[in-house]
Amino acid sequence: MKKRTLFRNSALISRCLAVLLLLVLQTGLAMGQSHLKDIVLVHGAFADGSGWEAVYQILSKKGYKVHVVGNPNTGLPDDVAAVNRVLDKITEPVVLVGHSYGGAIITEAGNHPRVAGLVYISAFAPDANEPLLKLLEAAPPTPKSGFLPPDKDGYIWYDKAKYHAGFCGDLPKDKAAFLADSQVPVSATVFGAVIANPAWKSKKSWYVVATQDETIHPDGQRFMAKRIGATVTEIKASHLVFMSQPKATTEVIETAAAALAK
Repeated sequence: MKKRTLFRNSALISRCLAVLLLLVLQTGLAMGQSHLKDIVLVHGAFADGSGWEAVYQILSKKGYKVHVVGNPNTGLPDDVAAVNRVLDKITEPVVLVGHSYGGAIITEAGNHPRVAGLVYISAFAPDANEPLLKLLEAAPPTPKSGFLPPDKDGYIWYDKAKYHAGFCGDLPKDKAAFLADSQVPVSATVFGAVIANPAWKSKKSWYVVATQDETIHPDGQRFMAKRIGATVTEIKASHLVFMSQPKATTEVIETAAAALAK
């Protein structure tokens, strides 16, 4: 009698496990069908890839394959090449995300055949033959911004004394101090470099406007977002919106991933 009961219980447990496994497989299949799963994140100037950590963690826990590019900031061709090296290793369609100067990078790298769509995060979205300097002149940064003149090697740094107020005013001061001390300078050449064939002309795009940005003026962001025909989300945040508001930023990326899978 005990053996028969044990057998029945074992059979019931086996059926339950089979049903659970089927549900897991169906959920994974649905994710694959309803969302693009590969996300590539590209940082901008005066920062590095570690700034994407919160966004990375949120997306990874939801089943996305997240790739963080460590672009050298030594010039637009070098930075585009760094992104292309990552894209070359991916076999599925990609959502390409760029912050700040990273927007210029993805505007060029977005022509890669793996890229399905673009997400700009408080970023430059230049037109053909349009240098970033022209965009900055059209909508200048606020006085809180801290761009320094190029150093003897031709690299631009962000003034550490202005980093918190001008770059990430909604982050804690100690975090801002660390970011200022660990910043990656950018070659001054990137502000004069131009792109021949902007990817946003042939691929769908999304744009996050950081409404409290002191570095890339919000009005400039709105102008670029409208010009490229992007789906726009405005978030009350500093230039580093993806660090201060990672959940809201991630929601835009997920929206793009879902729309591009249709």
